[in-house]
Amino acid sequence: MIETLTFEKLKWLHIQNPADEDLDILQKEYHFHPLDIEDCRSYTQRPKIDIYDDYYFLILHFPHFDNLKRFVKAKEVKIFWGKDYIITIGQAHWVVEDLFNYYKRNPNAIFDLISCSSDAVLYTILNRLINESYFLINQVGQEIDEINRNLFSKNAEKTIEKISVIRKNVIQLNTIFKPQLRVFHKFESGEIKGYESKEDMEDYWGNILDQYQKMFDLVEDYGELIEGLSHTFDSLQTNKTNEIMRILTFISTIMLPLSVISGIYGMNVALPFMHNGWVFGGIIGLMVVVVVGFIFYFKRKRWL
Repeated sequence: MIETLTFEKLKWLHIQNPADEDLDILQKEYHFHPLDIEDCRSYTQRPKIDIYDDYYFLILHFPHFDNLKRFVKAKEVKIFWGKDYIITIGQAHWVVEDLFNYYKRNPNAIFDLISCSSDAVLYTILNRLINESYFLINQVGQEIDEINRNLFSKNAEKTIEKISVIRKNVIQLNTIFKPQLRVFHKFESGEIKGYESKEDMEDYWGNILDQYQKMFDLVEDYGELIEGLSHTFDSLQTNKTNEIMRILTFISTIMLPLSVISGIYGMNVALPFMHNGWVFGGIIGLMVVVVVGFIFYFKRKRWL
């Protein structure tokens, strides 16, 4: 179903779950390119902006956090941007629907924007999406800080799980942001002219690009940081394993001569002094001397 908000000469149309009839109406009324309409039927398009004489068509991806699975997912935002209209389509990011409903409840709030124009509405949508993405990225940063604080804790299994989840989320964020960086560069370069005068919107488009670039840089920094923490954690686990193996090797080395001695006197053959009462005590004493000798030797070699 097509929902419509009208502000003076400006229209904002929003279709949350577009049916074929809705898309046919849009194509008939606004004469959009058939390929753009076809893109609106799909949910797996790459980020892009198509430039036409009388409108722009944007497909952008922004992160959405799945609270149940603790994973970051990509949400598509499809926007037709014309001189006197903005059309948002598809199972869009919740921010778009929330913003649309806000202006639906408060129609006069549109006049608090830069201007009552499609450029201003598009800027507001993008700015809000980027701000929400910042919030999500900061959550990832807080989780990385928590891992950094608990890196030397004994709960290794939980730490491994957290590192794996964050690495997956950082990779997903990088996959979302990197391909569309060139799209946002088109706003500042002047390739996308919009419908307001360049002087009116130039600073705002520059602000969008600046925020997006900072967000992308932050994701890359978090990627390097989580990789460093992962390597540090692996080194700690390797050191712990080596320490355990060192102790087990020490015990095995000491037990070897004791096993030989006990094996000799455990043979079912006649042995010297086997009928003397002091032999058992002598064997125990010999074993103690061997153990003390090994400990002294290992300490001298600084193996203990």
